Amino acid sequence: MTSIRIDGRDCPTRTGINLLQACLEAGASLPYFCWHPELGSVGACRQCAIKQFSGPDDTKGRIVMACMTPVSDNAIISVDDPEARDFRASVIEWMMVNHPHDCPVCEEGGECHLQDMTVMTGHNTRRYRFTKRTHRNQDLGPFVKHEMNRCIACYRCVRFYRDYAGGEDLAAFASHDNVYFGRAADGTLQNAFSGNLVEICPTGVFTDRPFSAVYSRKWDMRGAPSVCVHCAVGCNTIVNAREETLRRVLNRYNADVNRYVLCDRGRFGHGFVNAPTRIRTPLRAIDGRQVPVPVADALATFARMAATGTAGGRIVGIASPRASLETCFRLHALVGPEHFSTGQTQREQHCAELAHDLLARHQGVLPTLHEMESADAVLVLGEDVCATAPRLGLSLRQSVRQPSFHVADDARVPRWMDAAVRTLGSECPSALYILTPAPTDLDGVAAQTLRAAPDDIARLGFAIAHEIDPSAPPVMDLAPDDARLATRIAQALGAAQRPLIVSGMQYGSPALMQAAASIAAALARTIPATGLSLVLPECNSMGLAMMGGLTLETVLEQARAGGISNLIIVENDLTRRLDPADVAQLVAAVANIVVIDHTATPLCQQAGLVLPAAAFSECTGTLVSQEGRAQRFFQAVFPPAPLQAAWRWIQALGQNPDPATPHMTGLTGWRDLDDVLAAIAKAFPRLAPALGAAPGADYRMDGQKLRSQTYRASGRTVIRSYITVRDQPPPSSPDTPFSSSMEGAYEPGMPAALVPGYQASPWNSVQALNRFQQEIGGPMRGGASGIRLLPCKAEDGAGPHSAHACATDIPVPHVARADSVLVLPETRLFGSEELSMLSPPVMARSAAPALGLPAGMAGSGRTILHLGDGAHALPVEVVPGLPAGVVLCPAHMVARALRFPRTARLEMIPDEGEGP
Repeated sequence: MTSIRIDGRDCPTRTGINLLQACLEAGASLPYFCWHPELGSVGACRQCAIKQFSGPDDTKGRIVMACMTPVSDNAIISVDDPEARDFRASVIEWMMVNHPHDCPVCEEGGECHLQDMTVMTGHNTRRYRFTKRTHRNQDLGPFVKHEMNRCIACYRCVRFYRDYAGGEDLAAFASHDNVYFGRAADGTLQNAFSGNLVEICPTGVFTDRPFSAVYSRKWDMRGAPSVCVHCAVGCNTIVNAREETLRRVLNRYNADVNRYVLCDRGRFGHGFVNAPTRIRTPLRAIDGRQVPVPVADALATFARMAATGTAGGRIVGIASPRASLETCFRLHALVGPEHFSTGQTQREQHCAELAHDLLARHQGVLPTLHEMESADAVLVLGEDVCATAPRLGLSLRQSVRQPSFHVADDARVPRWMDAAVRTLGSECPSALYILTPAPTDLDGVAAQTLRAAPDDIARLGFAIAHEIDPSAPPVMDLAPDDARLATRIAQALGAAQRPLIVSGMQYGSPALMQAAASIAAALARTIPATGLSLVLPECNSMGLAMMGGLTLETVLEQARAGGISNLIIVENDLTRRLDPADVAQLVAAVANIVVIDHTATPLCQQAGLVLPAAAFSECTGTLVSQEGRAQRFFQAVFPPAPLQAAWRWIQALGQNPDPATPHMTGLTGWRDLDDVLAAIAKAFPRLAPALGAAPGADYRMDGQKLRSQTYRASGRTVIRSYITVRDQPPPSSPDTPFSSSMEGAYEPGMPAALVPGYQASPWNSVQALNRFQQEIGGPMRGGASGIRLLPCKAEDGAGPHSAHACATDIPVPHVARADSVLVLPETRLFGSEELSMLSPPVMARSAAPALGLPAGMAGSGRTILHLGDGAHALPVEVVPGLPAGVVLCPAHMVARALRFPRTARLEMIPDEGEGP
């Protein structure tokens, strides 16, 4: 720590940062444009000019750019110096020369960083009276709108898109002062993080295209902290709603997880909430048709089902890894632990529980996403993280910069001086090794890649573990090239200070995860900072793994035996997990099926009763991410009755149980979410810390609830004036500490898990975040958001260390056969995840399904893949480097119960005239 003097005020600050960061952390309102906490400094805009003095006797000083000047001991600076203020005013004036001044029609209005900075510098009069330079806008795809005339040439967009996110199809095209930021030609932005341009850009050049169709000003929308439901990473988000419809999703800063960046699937995948597939009312099967019925009728129908069915069987509940912890537990309490299913196949559940066990036993570190960026050697074992956990993939992309940081440190160049550090590190070697069956988006920054079948990758992983720790089991008959690669990777990992091993469930291979854990265990003997990360498929997969239950195969066996009379399926599309034949058998064997979901699934047509559940934006609940972090999402939308949280429907079903079902009694005492969480803590002690993931509904700040709208929110009467001019009381939720209006407490020190949006005068854009942080890029003033349920440090681990405790049977090598192929799932960022595919912009980005074949295997005719659910005729695309005898099938095309990987027959039908 050191101290600097800002305008006569002594301010403690950190060493190793620049003066702009120091000023912001000291509470000064210093304008800036090109600087961003995640991108560093390049000094492109000259807006952060301040006066720096050489000592107490210096009365003249000199103008410096705060973002390019490091903090020094006892530095004396002035933000309010008249010369510095005049300099900043002149900079903003010439930046605005060609700006269209179209704030009233600009979608960034009211949350625009440019607006904040012009007000902050006092620029309120336009003197330029000549013709403005104009540009043609581009069509950049379904996610981002382009209005180039608003650009002030801060270069943030290309620095983020190209340097940080690794995109290649956005660039700066310039001649003299005529600068254009866009693509060489119109077309969709291809990078998985293109939507962040909306928040990275300080003006209205890049705006949210889907939001444009339902646009509303920031101050007219309600906000709520939430968690992304489209993968298991657990990125923090803010959901905005108005008139009880979800309008958009923004990034919510979490210092340990997503920080400033959200993937496009998480940002734009929320369209399923407003899709036509939503279930809005209870439905009952009458004469083969689904007929809307009142709530009382629906509950009476279930009571009759329970009464008539218990004599011949029992009630079984099927949960879902995309349902909240509270919903899964509520179902567990309703049907009893012996009749509760996780809603996963045997392979899925085994892999998820194995992941939990391996992480819980790991003797090193379970790193956060932010900590992964500091890994100096990374091995990815059989997982395309850019598709299955895109935000984790972005963290791994940043990890390859570690060598450049060390070179910069040796040259005494500050790490925040971005352009200089990148220049110094341009020749630094990467320490990222990727071993996967198919190419990934990280291949371009990897030191080495290998394409092989999952079992062969697992074998190589066990060989690496043996190279590091000779007491680990050896791998016999390893090919010489693979043996040399194993030695090379083992040496790179062993020489690192913070090695990281990443694997996951993408290919349903326990051997891959065990191999990854074996490598991590071997490294942890001598390197305590060794990290292990295992990717899970869905937003609450880890929560269900910690809860446990029956597999779908077990439920199917019981149904075939006539042991199930009533089946309750909660937020789970079984047609995505079971073969069509198995689904048909399950429907035929069970007398009564009840579906509780927010989205219509094929099984709804077979159900006797369908109940409408609230989506993630319409209720409150808890999810457990793949790193074991329990996080709370909060209600922003108050849908009309009868929509309600799935756990409330389950509670209603259990209020009038039949005497023959004693396990369904005693469920009426839980009034709100906090009661359910308290019951979870008693029933599952290892889930007990989830109670502290966020403050409860009784939390108050200064005796008030927290407001969920800005203080500038328009009146409720105005919003509803087309219906009635009578004022309506704002809706309320017993599960949250929020007031659904602008009435209530709000301050930068509020609990981080409860921040509904960022605004701190004079900062109205997302840059107001700097007022909520303890330090720029550091933790929030209000503490952590969420709580870890797994030990995250080596010293927290329990039990004696065993270097090869995770090693099991080593698989045999994969051998390509002439009569069959090994089918692997092709997971896509856009197209594989269930809910996001119901969002129109994501649907527009998904590619047509095709069968991936190795080079030289594809013909010019038709290709038919014979799987357990029948024959699939698919177009073919060649996948470079795909191993012989391996094909990639789109994961969303066929049921997960086909249990990838599996062998299948591939039939090549040549075109007429081509010959046999």
